[in-house]
Amino acid sequence: MQLEAYPSAFPSAEFEQLMARYQQADPAAVSVLVERLSPQLYRFFASQLGNRADAEDMLQDTWLRIHRVRHTYRAGDPVLPWVYTIARRVRVDNYRKRSRIASRETGVDVLPELPARNDETSSPRSFDELVATLPESQREVVTMLKVDGLSLEEIARVTSSTTGAVKQKAHRAYERLRKLLERATKAPERTPRPQSAKGVSQ
Repeated sequence: MQLEAYPSAFPSAEFEQLMARYQQADPAAVSVLVERLSPQLYRFFASQLGNRADAEDMLQDTWLRIHRVRHTYRAGDPVLPWVYTIARRVRVDNYRKRSRIASRETGVDVLPELPARNDETSSPRSFDELVATLPESQREVVTMLKVDGLSLEEIARVTSSTTGAVKQKAHRAYERLRKLLERATKAPERTPRPQSAKGVSQ
């Protein structure tokens, strides 16, 4: 389905043309941008929070902000980093708001880890569940890199970081995911059942 295509499946120049038309109030360009980017933006939010309702609210908020600040997009610049910078701000603002409501003193850069599973040998049911076990900064990088199709350079721009720092976070995330997968797929060791000797009745 077209709605499930990654943004990276479309040429960057095409997004730039759509943004230029969007700035000129072309409704068709707006529709195409929303159609092509919304599934990945939703996945970006859902993978961070694991809450469909919050993800949908933040997706709507992101498009409202994009509409309000569309004039700040500079022609010729990559569109995805610009869009994801806005989406990241929406996510951070949403987290701060929820933290205030819950009256918790939690750092913005490190979201609470999900509770550990009772059965450590059971494998996670989905990619999202695996990624949810990562620290927030690593989870964000992996989501943008592997789910949303952004490049290392684009992620560095979105997160106001360096390409080297993004690589390091991605490497640590992959190492952690690899260990989780190994632990999840490793069958519990069983003590061999002794075989009865021939001729001896059970």
